[in-house]
Amino acid sequence: MTARVQTGGGMSTRVRISVALAVWGLLYSAYRAYYALGGTAGMFGTPVSQAQWLAINAVGAGILLVAAVLPPATLPLWRHRSGRRAMLALCWVAAVGCVMHALVDSVQRALSLAGLLHIELPFWRTLDRRTADLQDLLFNEPWFLIEGLLWAALALTSLDAGTQRRRWLAGAGIAVAALTAIGLLSATGVIGTFIVG
Repeated sequence: MTARVQTGGGMSTRVRISVALAVWGLLYSAYRAYYALGGTAGMFGTPVSQAQWLAINAVGAGILLVAAVLPPATLPLWRHRSGRRAMLALCWVAAVGCVMHALVDSVQRALSLAGLLHIELPFWRTLDRRTADLQDLLFNEPWFLIEGLLWAALALTSLDAGTQRRRWLAGAGIAVAALTAIGLLSATGVIGTFIVG
């Protein structure tokens, strides 16, 4: 039922995508760990609390490290029916969450750069808004978008090319569209605060 799609060298597509997710997650985890250890290159301002800045980045690096290890560590689950269902659900949540995050934040940052939206960033004592917007738009959000697409690709390795795949993709697409709309309406003040990612 869950055929392994083979590619050159005998490694399954699922294994290759899991490794890509691990490497991608480790890269972003290292970026956060650099700031958690006191690195300052690429800083776009001065945080109100240096200790809080270090702690936030340490927690972020830890979460990203877990996210990086998860795909290869859970490869055996794909062989069992209940494990496969759990992994498809995990892939769906990760794909929807990451893609939605990338879309909402990218639009916010683009609006901020255009002077059409003021993003409240009370964590910073001093801040170069343009640099912060560009860093998020060109670095952080592309990472989330690629991460989400990789999780979606991982799920597709276990879905047949017919109805299963269409249902999974349609459900994810509808969720991304709905959550992105809510996130943007909230970010632009049309509705109250609604944190979606």
